Amino acid sequence: MFAKPVGEICRRHGMSYHSYADDTQVYQVIKPLGDWSDLSNRLENCLSDISAWMSINMLKLNQDKTELIVFAPKQQLKQLSSFQLTFDGTILTDASCVKNLGFYFDKTLSMEQQASATTKACFHHIRNIGRIRSLITDEACKTLVCSLVTSRLDYGNALLYGTNSCVITKLQRVQNTAARLITRKRKYDSITPVLISLHWLPVHFRCQYKLLLYIFKAIHGTAPSYLQELVEHYKPGRALRSEKSMLLRLPNDVRTKRYGERRFDIAAPTLWNSLPSSLRNEQSLDVFKKDLKTYFFRSAFIDFL
Repeated sequence: MFAKPVGEICRRHGMSYHSYADDTQVYQVIKPLGDWSDLSNRLENCLSDISAWMSINMLKLNQDKTELIVFAPKQQLKQLSSFQLTFDGTILTDASCVKNLGFYFDKTLSMEQQASATTKACFHHIRNIGRIRSLITDEACKTLVCSLVTSRLDYGNALLYGTNSCVITKLQRVQNTAARLITRKRKYDSITPVLISLHWLPVHFRCQYKLLLYIFKAIHGTAPSYLQELVEHYKPGRALRSEKSMLLRLPNDVRTKRYGERRFDIAAPTLWNSLPSSLRNEQSLDVFKKDLKTYFFRSAFIDFL
């Protein structure tokens, strides 16, 4: 409630924003080579007004935690390297990577740095658990792994949908090592039977699972409004059986495979429409979770079940 005027200041300057507690991200979609001059002026004025509001309310804008990043295709990065903002006597330069709510975003949204950071943290905990593995039960080991390792693999994993296979492979290696630690399997033992015995979905399917939960909530009105606005039910021009199939409309403005297909409004109908009709028409979130995991589990291990 106290920080609410920050959003009002952003709107006054024509900026879009998202807030989580006192953490605020201001953003704008632009054509960098043509619109940066106007946007930089509005951003500088917006930051100055926020800083002034904070001073009046006995707060101080933390300039060390104020970051600027420009997301763009890889081939345009060199042209955008000189972007900077000036406010309160401080020059804010364009960062190559920023951390937002514990998740790393690089300039091309490759998520490689996020995967590296997650892998490093997970293997640190796996090594520590490994030191006491002989002293604890299988169930205790599984509890520790779920608390310290898989929770990190699952955090924000919906953002990994459509990323490079190298990113997913890094995280899958972590899951495989954690599974072997719990079941006391050797390094070169086949991992598929181990994952089946633990009833763990591979990382690739866990990402889709999380994203589909957001889509389900958006369709049923329990997701944030900014997600609900991005899903649209399919309405045929004439009466067809597909009208009652709970399908979503797929936008036609996908320009690039690398970025376009990862957009929520593109990924949502693509994933949702590929589900069986029984899943799409499910109304209970708890039942949807259970049936979705069963569906993915059978898809992942179809040759072993």
